[in-house]
Amino acid sequence: MGTKYTFDTKLMYLDTNEGPNSLFGMGNPLLDISAVVDKDFLEKYGLKPNDQILAEDKHKALFEEIVKNFQVEYHAGGATQNSIKIAQWMIQEPHKVSTFFGCIGEDRFGEILKQKAEEAHVDAHYYEQTEEPTGTCAACITGDNRSLVANLAAANCYKKDKHLDLEKNWSLVEKAKVYYIAGFFLTVSLESILKVAKHAAENNKLFTMNLSAPFISQFFRDALMEVIPYVDVLFGNETEAAMFSKEQHFETEDIEEIAKKTQALPKVNMKRQRVVVFTQGKDATIMTRGGDKVEMFPVLKIDHKDIVDTIGAGDAFVGGFLSELVQDKDLEDCVKAGHYAANVIIRQAGCTFPDKPDFH
Repeated sequence: MGTKYTFDTKLMYLDTNEGPNSLFGMGNPLLDISAVVDKDFLEKYGLKPNDQILAEDKHKALFEEIVKNFQVEYHAGGATQNSIKIAQWMIQEPHKVSTFFGCIGEDRFGEILKQKAEEAHVDAHYYEQTEEPTGTCAACITGDNRSLVANLAAANCYKKDKHLDLEKNWSLVEKAKVYYIAGFFLTVSLESILKVAKHAAENNKLFTMNLSAPFISQFFRDALMEVIPYVDVLFGNETEAAMFSKEQHFETEDIEEIAKKTQALPKVNMKRQRVVVFTQGKDATIMTRGGDKVEMFPVLKIDHKDIVDTIGAGDAFVGGFLSELVQDKDLEDCVKAGHYAANVIIRQAGCTFPDKPDFH
């Protein structure tokens, strides 16, 4: 008997006991610095209320100013690390189901990140270097909106040959059965992503990715399109989907059509149909896994006054989704878990969560 595959409700049938290091993530570890700011602050630095950008020279003073003039909170962050952390929180036991790779500096912020990963029971293996300090991300909150400015610093310095290729690290990649990398990492190490993606395809494991932000589809299109053929599950939100459609000349702004066209793009591992999942904030999440059918999943209702901030809602959705995927649950359950995790996260400041989930 070989391994049995189905495309109805599941992506795979494998051993359903998710052991240590079953879920692998690689990305940009950042220390999040979040604060409620005012419109003047946004205007001063040319920020849109709801956006994600990489810091330029004109933003360098922003990080000091936000700490000096506003009440800030620090959290271990970075999109992929958030999702991996939330997946582990959803699973609870065993600890260290989730592995995370990324680059940090040998400094105080790096030590805080290591401590936070340990507290979250994530098996983090950071490449530590002295050229650049640990990366930071300022979350500038106004009302329900948040504008993220990331100064990647050390996160930009990840090196395949110095870390991923080392036998002790690569063995952790080989242990995993589900892989997740946010599109943001395309700006750092395409060769690392491709090595992991090819391993997943060759071994019929699940490789998942996120469009992450409109600028990825726009300015890193070539790198993104090198990886897309390996992607088994692609995540994104409505603005990222719209930009992806524009850059791919899909000639449609209809999110269901974009999902179908994205699902039909060329694929390396033909044993699996690609699944495309697009979230739309408070509107229904859409999913397609082939053919003309697009499924809609309404999100959990939440009173507007209960929303603390929406930072990390997208990361939380992915984390919830992955927590069920790595346990080989139906895709419907994966979406439900994603909605649950996002609903919890938006009631908290930053990408933080209570001690235990209340999902099942």
